[in-house]
This record gives sequence, C-alpha cells and structure tokens, in this order.
Amino acid sequence: MKTLAPLSLAGLLFASAGCSHLSSPSTGCPRSACDRTDAACGVQPCAAARCAASVHPDSRNWRSLFNLDLSNAVYSKGVWFIDGQANLTANKDEAIWSDRDYSNFVLDLEYQCDPGANSGVLIYCNDLANWIPNAVEVQILDDNNPRWAKESPHARNGGLYGHLPPKVNNGKPAGEWNRMTVTARGQRVTVAVNGELTVDTDLSQWTSAKKNPDGSDIPPWLSRPWAELPTQGRIGLQGKHGNAAIYFRNVRIQELK
Repeated sequence: MKTLAPLSLAGLLFASAGCSHLSSPSTGCPRSACDRTDAACGVQPCAAARCAASVHPDSRNWRSLFNLDLSNAVYSKGVWFIDGQANLTANKDEAIWSDRDYSNFVLDLEYQCDPGANSGVLIYCNDLANWIPNAVEVQILDDNNPRWAKESPHARNGGLYGHLPPKVNNGKPAGEWNRMTVTARGQRVTVAVNGELTVDTDLSQWTSAKKNPDGSDIPPWLSRPWAELPTQGRIGLQGKHGNAAIYFRNVRIQELK
C-alpha cells in the first residue's frame, strides 16, 4: 500500500476544515466570498448556493465515511490508497467498502474521472463477495468520452446502473470535479449530481430481475429484484474499472433517524 499523504494534506480529503474549495463543497459549487463567477453553476456564488441548496447538503461537519488511514475500510491492501493530491483512488477494478452496514443515510462526495472512467457508488450491499446483483449502484461514467457514445441510457452517469437512466446528463468533462449526493431512506433513493436531481425513485417498483418498470431489459448479471433487496448494507466505491482511474474526495455521511 502506498504511503499515506501527510495529515495536513490528507485531512483535506476527509476532515471538515475551513472554507476552502477542497474541504467545503457545501453547495456543489466552490465556497468563497460572493465576488466572482462560480464555474460550476455559471452564476455568482451566493446564487449558486441557492440553486443547489435543495439537492446538496452542507456536509462540512459530517463524519467521514473512511478514516484517513482507511482503518475502517474493507479493501485489498495496495489496491486503494491516498495519492499525492490527497485523493482516494485505486489501481484495480475492486471496490472499497465500509466496515459496517448503513440503512437510512445521506452520502455526500466529490469524484473526478480520468478519460473514459467507469465507476460507481454502491449502497445496500449485503454480499461483498458477490456484490454486483446484491447492491444498488449509482453509476459514475465519463459520459463525454467517445468510448461511451453508444452506451445505454441505463448506464449513464448519475443514474442507477442497469435499472434507471438519470433525469439529466450533467457530468463534467474528465479532469473536473463533480459533486454527488445520495440519499437512501428505506426503498426511497434520490441522487443529485452537480446541483441537479438525477434520480428520485422507489426500489419497490423493481419486482422483476429481467424487466425494469419502464419495460427495458435488465442486464442478466443483475439477477436480484430490488424489491427483495434489504434496505441495509455496506456502502462502497468501485475502483479502476475500464482501465481509467477514478478519484474521490470529501466522502462524508450523515445517518438519518
């Protein structure tokens, strides 16, 4: 496993601190004085805060999902690590998991794709050894890359992989940071990306392992109907899938009553 970055740098990844852009993505847009145009929303930062407040929380004081040393994570040593820019990343297509189950929660994070990246945020997983049919995957994809030009709408960034297309395709180009908030309360799941709601659904609608409620086919490897999936399980992040790296920072969680 690579050496962890010094605390002063790595702390920016997971710990709440100050008001820098890196450590304080409270609205999905850079946090700063209201004196410049915000690149993420295309408006002044104060207006940007209002435009995203309904879908992205102020998570600065939330608990980090993973400790700085990843001591509370389940993963293969040497695969997941903190890189020189204090980002959580992986060198193989393997997931990293929380070491405990979560039921009702809000997960807030930022991610950045290398060109052609294909990854995901995984919730409600109850079988780490066979997680693909036994979890809900919020898709992360470099939609702007020609590699995915013919990809199914059900595999687009911000949707639920194989099951539900995103309401909007608003992922940023490779190399730019994206904001994602996943809210899970029982079978109700919502997803927001870059200030817009991309998913708002009820998992109980998926009573078939072959057909989605919209009539489209479910990939055969997703063989468990979501209506049967427990609404409690591990939270995970998918690693370097498709030979392109993915980077995460500010991965924070708030449990709901």
